[in-house]
Amino acid sequence: MTRDALLLVSRLLFALMFVPSGFQALANIAGTSDYFAGLGLPLPTLAAWGTGLFELIAGLLILIGFQTRIVALLLAAFCVVAGFIGHHGQGGDDAMLAFLHQQMLMKDIAISGGFLALAMAGAGAWSADGRGA
Repeated sequence: MTRDALLLVSRLLFALMFVPSGFQALANIAGTSDYFAGLGLPLPTLAAWGTGLFELIAGLLILIGFQTRIVALLLAAFCVVAGFIGHHGQGGDDAMLAFLHQQMLMKDIAISGGFLALAMAGAGAWSADGRGA
């Protein structure tokens, strides 16, 4: 596979995670807000709207490869922050649940590493960014 094909596949895989997640958050603002309230976030409804919109728009921008380096850096930061908010210290006294949350945190950190690599590589020729290159 060529570099551009691998970058396209990479962008598609990232988009498969963030676009549906953004749609789901926006389609169920009440549920998303309740989840954020349960995590102790202030202004959970605003957080739900912001998160849903960010995931949807950033996922679509990654998919089409527009402003990929900037969006990938933002998503890398988002993954780390979201991972710590949603998973660090979660699970309480249930050892298995605590372990699963720790694994989810590490997954989020690993995804941020993938976004950092995408930020360095750029979107490739088969993208909106690559059209003029």
